Amino acid sequence: MENSDIKILLVDDEEDTLEFIKYNLVEEGFQIVTAGDGIEAIKRAKEFEPHLIILDVMMPNMDGIETCNELRKLPEFKKTIITFLTARHEDYSQIAGFDAGADDYISKPIKPRLLISKINSLLRRLDKETIENSFEHNGIKVDLDQHLVFFKGEELFLPKKEFNLLCLLMSKPGRVFTREEILTKVWGTETIVVDRTIDVHIRKLREKIGDDFFITVKGVGYKFQG
Repeated sequence: MENSDIKILLVDDEEDTLEFIKYNLVEEGFQIVTAGDGIEAIKRAKEFEPHLIILDVMMPNMDGIETCNELRKLPEFKKTIITFLTARHEDYSQIAGFDAGADDYISKPIKPRLLISKINSLLRRLDKETIENSFEHNGIKVDLDQHLVFFKGEELFLPKKEFNLLCLLMSKPGRVFTREEILTKVWGTETIVVDRTIDVHIRKLREKIGDDFFITVKGVGYKFQG
């Protein structure tokens, strides 16, 4: 993945630290969103769906350890890389951080070159297969391996055919899939279904996700408008 494809969430209650880290990461081309405490971090994470979260330990409202614990409880963040920011003397925080599910830690005071090197090292841990088997558009995230769909951070429960139909349309946003293609790829050639079946499943997806995502091309089929 290019740096411009990587989304990083920075969480720290110290504005100067946030701005310093953000500046250096933006210079490297990363997409950056910031939060000032753990409660805001969880909200931002659901909206932004970052690949990497850099999380300060000592924060008001909800500290970094508790925030990490809460994030790891959510299915969509089980594989997200989380690293803590810790002061050099906070050995206990590093241990607690790993116990909470963190992948690594970055020591303060932060040195820009070391920061970038550490982040690049962490990003190399991203599972390429997981990335290739998941995709997202406009707040809809699909994980093919785990058969999960999230819309605006909330998990959607889709029956198998609805899930397969959504995956097919989202695999190539803007491309029109004919009814014949949809029937073959979603229901298979050995299954006899009426043409109306596709319309029913599209209607159910629209009810759960929204009308604007699924465009009817009269006389041809459907497309996903990402």
